[in-house]
Amino acid sequence: MKRTKLFAGLGALAIIGGVLIAADHIDAPTTAGTTADIADFYGFEPSTGSDNTVFIVDLQSNVLPDLAYGTFDETILTEINIDTDNDLVEDMVIQAIPRDGKMYFFGPAAPSSTGVNGTILTDTPLGSVDISESTAITETTENGVKLFAGPRQDAFFFDFFQFNAVIGGMAPGGFKTADEAQDTFDGANTMSIAVEVPNNLLGATTGQNALGLTVYKTWVTTNKKQ
Repeated sequence: MKRTKLFAGLGALAIIGGVLIAADHIDAPTTAGTTADIADFYGFEPSTGSDNTVFIVDLQSNVLPDLAYGTFDETILTEINIDTDNDLVEDMVIQAIPRDGKMYFFGPAAPSSTGVNGTILTDTPLGSVDISESTAITETTENGVKLFAGPRQDAFFFDFFQFNAVIGGMAPGGFKTADEAQDTFDGANTMSIAVEVPNNLLGATTGQNALGLTVYKTWVTTNKKQ
């Protein structure tokens, strides 16, 4: 099988199934401002009772609309890790890596190894999609997988300057109300990867969340080519 060796551990962000959202803007200096930098990771059903699961990874925050759109680094592999037996070790992965204006996806399939190292599973291609610029482009594969890659409006609402004033002791009134707060990230983009997958491709899961609901336990990592 043809596989490409990669470094791993440049960025990592975890969620535990269901409709949960996590945000982590600006990671370590080696990843900040690149598409190794994980900003947000979402996992959810597109509608109640759906037989599909959607995964969205937002990378490289603060891509402003009045600047050139960011680009995906061709040396970075993004890997969505999926635990189906509740042991917090990935049982399968979905991978995405850019090449010449397209995002190529692989999996869902068992990884060649678990943990921080990763290899591209070229023997299990999932599909590809043109990387969007000003107009969104999506692709639906023959097995019902929907794919997207490109810039999207940053979904993270945060009054960054007021936060700094509060923690610096310069805002005796504390945080502003929702009506008064300013969204520092308004108008900024992230470089996003979205995959909607039929659950029959993910298989059964014994994972449960804090509410006792059956879920896929998932997290995302970025890996740099060796």
